[in-house]
Amino acid sequence: MTTTAQAGASAPAAGPGITEPGIYPDLTMEQYHADRGSLSSSGARRLLPPSCPALFRYEQDHPQPPRRTFDMGTAAHRLVLGDGPELVAVDADDWRTKAARAERDEVYAAGGVPLLAAEYDQVHAMADALRRHPVASALFAPGAGRPEQSLFWRDARTGVMRRARLDWLPDPRDGRLLVPDYKTTRDASPEGLARAVDTYGYHQQAAWYLDGVRALGLDEQPAFLLVCQEKTAPYLVTVVELDALALRIGAAKNRRAIETYARCVETGRWPGYADDAAPVYLSLPAWAQIRDTEEYL
Repeated sequence: MTTTAQAGASAPAAGPGITEPGIYPDLTMEQYHADRGSLSSSGARRLLPPSCPALFRYEQDHPQPPRRTFDMGTAAHRLVLGDGPELVAVDADDWRTKAARAERDEVYAAGGVPLLAAEYDQVHAMADALRRHPVASALFAPGAGRPEQSLFWRDARTGVMRRARLDWLPDPRDGRLLVPDYKTTRDASPEGLARAVDTYGYHQQAAWYLDGVRALGLDEQPAFLLVCQEKTAPYLVTVVELDALALRIGAAKNRRAIETYARCVETGRWPGYADDAAPVYLSLPAWAQIRDTEEYL
């Protein structure tokens, strides 16, 4: 098994940055997201309906700070992966007081994640529950892999540089490479996760990350596993491997996104929801037509 790892390589804080394929182990999250010369899985999903290239381009040109709603997920990742920003418990019941908000802002300014006392206890309880799960705990076993690994590779068809940031890259060993990705969710039942995969495009993410692992020679037949945990007690965990059809659909969507991105870069045109050359011919949603059938019969 051959890798193209580039130990110690890093990118500047902004700009195109990465120009050579490889694993960049020292890249910070901020540097990874600031790379403007490559396409990520989330970016690829943003190029396709119900979004569009114009929204993708605007968000690239006007990056927004992380939203507070992501703090719990970031904190849970920190405890599960053993890597990430410092978690700071703020001794308050909510953020309504001036003192609590001031302490919260200080933690943000220092690069940490502020959590209310109850939230701090919650994420630790989540991490404890995950460590008790026989499969999830083995996938993220300390010392058995490296967290937050940035992969860059060039698309063979278009020349587009692609990137992925693995939650966890297992150390080489005998057998198939199992690449886990940790997700927090409201519903970790198989039915709920099937809906989440469709809603958030996790099948596209899985196909994208598997492409990167194969392109860099890490494994010829890797598996991508979603480790999904509910955010409410008892913090149930479900480990999912998507079936072949889901991965094929995800790969097909990714191919369309890459081709779209390459075309937009070449032409400098980032279209909106529809071609601007003609009006859109629009029908009512099917459910509305059924609801109002009596109006036209």
